[in-house]
Amino acid sequence: MAELTERGRRTRQRIVEETGRQILAAGIGGTSLDDVRAATLTSKSQLFHYFPGGKSELVRAVAEWEGAELLAAQEPHVHDLSTRASWEAWRSALVDYYIGQGRWACPIGSLATEAAARDPELAATVAGAFGAWADLLAAGVRRMQEGGSVPADADPRRIAASILSAIQGGLVLSQPLHDPGRWRPRWTRRCTRWTHRPDPDRDLTDTCAVPVRA
Repeated sequence: MAELTERGRRTRQRIVEETGRQILAAGIGGTSLDDVRAATLTSKSQLFHYFPGGKSELVRAVAEWEGAELLAAQEPHVHDLSTRASWEAWRSALVDYYIGQGRWACPIGSLATEAAARDPELAATVAGAFGAWADLLAAGVRRMQEGGSVPADADPRRIAASILSAIQGGLVLSQPLHDPGRWRPRWTRRCTRWTHRPDPDRDLTDTCAVPVRA
């Protein structure tokens, strides 16, 4: 695709954001290009100008954007995470982000199940987003280790995986029960409770029941 004008970039971004909203509400299968065109007031030719690969290319663009938005919502806290206070601030920012979605769900997490079954490239994009998130959390655990707040033999990657599992599991459980208030305190506390434990590695793995490799 040729380099876009500023107007073209705005139009493309509008299409991506609207598609993301529709996918969050109805899933990939429940989102059609006709729905996207109607919501964004774009023609079929415009849509394929910006996304020559059709729906698959558009959904991958949504995944890239949602992954970037998820990390941006955790700024600047996710790049600190060196104290218990910074972990609490990070947790609050994350909760605010999810509340702001208007639906108690993770946009990038919502793509994960459908992505694995439909589109290997989309699955790789989603996996990359989760991997980047896990890397930042693991780096925060290492900072806690360097400061003496977490035992040196704790596994940062294992703790990061457990935190992500608690987040995504809590969000998934809240949806069919239509009760985010019931589940939010549980998974959000679990995200930072490990910072108060003498053995955070074991505590998170036991309480989240995450089958991770030692």
